[in-house]
Amino acid sequence: MSDQHDPAPYDALLLLSFGGPEGPDDVVPFLENVTRGRGIPRERLREVGQHYFLFGGVSPINGQNRALLDALRDDFAAAGLRLPVYWGNRNWAPYLTDTLREMVHDGRRHIAVLTTSAYASYSGCRQYRENLADALAALEAEGLPVPRVDKLRHYFNHPGFLEPVVEGVLASLAELD
Repeated sequence: MSDQHDPAPYDALLLLSFGGPEGPDDVVPFLENVTRGRGIPRERLREVGQHYFLFGGVSPINGQNRALLDALRDDFAAAGLRLPVYWGNRNWAPYLTDTLREMVHDGRRHIAVLTTSAYASYSGCRQYRENLADALAALEAEGLPVPRVDKLRHYFNHPGFLEPVVEGVLASLAELD
């Protein structure tokens, strides 16, 4: 394998996302996870949850993440990159701590973390770092080896992300009267 396809020092990639309900029974518990510690009444969560019921109680994010996982795995395989890809969420299954525990059991010790949030903000950046720190502390409390995790940079301004957005906007503008 050439150096171009050598993932060293990483032995795994973790796709880290927000998570979302997968059915009507998941909506309020999911919203409780999202708002934990904020004292939002359950009645208000039920009201907000009505938005999810317009879509059968299913958020599209998990399906999008599954498609992204498949694409990453296919791209890695086509490039000869032998790097396993895992998925963990902040607010719904598969939960971040559970996924990191699985990774440790699989022998993963140096993990690159790609968040699905492209933008730098508290909820799109620092909160993910805090969630990672909490999950790693939980593993340590369980007596498990704590892997090194490196959160990859945001990509809102990366040409590979930005150029298709610009092209899409220009194509849409060209269709306007």
